[in-house]
Amino acid sequence: MPAVIFDLDGTLVDTYDAHFKAWKTVAADLGHVLSETQFRGQFGRKNEPILAELHELAGIPQPDADGVSTLAACKEARFQQAVGCHDPIMPGIGTLIESLRAAGWSLGVGSSAPPGNIAFLLGRLAEAGISVDAVASGDDVVHGKPAPDVFLLAASRLGSPPASCVVIEDAPAGIEAAKRAGMGSVGFCSRGRTPDELSEADLVVSSFAELRPDDLAG
Repeated sequence: MPAVIFDLDGTLVDTYDAHFKAWKTVAADLGHVLSETQFRGQFGRKNEPILAELHELAGIPQPDADGVSTLAACKEARFQQAVGCHDPIMPGIGTLIESLRAAGWSLGVGSSAPPGNIAFLLGRLAEAGISVDAVASGDDVVHGKPAPDVFLLAASRLGSPPASCVVIEDAPAGIEAAKRAGMGSVGFCSRGRTPDELSEADLVVSSFAELRPDDLAG
């Protein structure tokens, strides 16, 4: 069965501002003023490498495992508080998913986000009648994007071979991960992304209204 594997943040849900706000406060706690350019380069990666980079930018020693866990939990709590203030569902995604289901596609999520955030955001999607068939998170794999692990795991949980899967992603690291997984790829130009950044994708779109099941089948 053909499958679409969606990234979550910046693809199914518009969480750019909420993540930026949360990471800025964490960076400030570490003594660093996080620029939007720096944030854009981090967006879509697992918490661990982002925190390592923030400590390096702040010029302070790297945290131990407990420190990473504490900072990550603090960031995610701030993120959920920020995103809870607005409707995060990406425009047009409901219509696209409805058409994919009608055309016989299975649907999955392959996200670098921790399980708590994924559950929180999928809950918001469920309120709008949007659901997926399988989920793989950053915590489920050793290597995050641009490694292909999270997409390969999502495909396995969907029961679909990689060659039958298409990834929809808003980040260059995710496009690279899709290619390394042997999957088709669609670059979605969400906030903070440009077509040039996503040019390695098989197809680049700026709106989900541009996508049809036949486009993905091709």
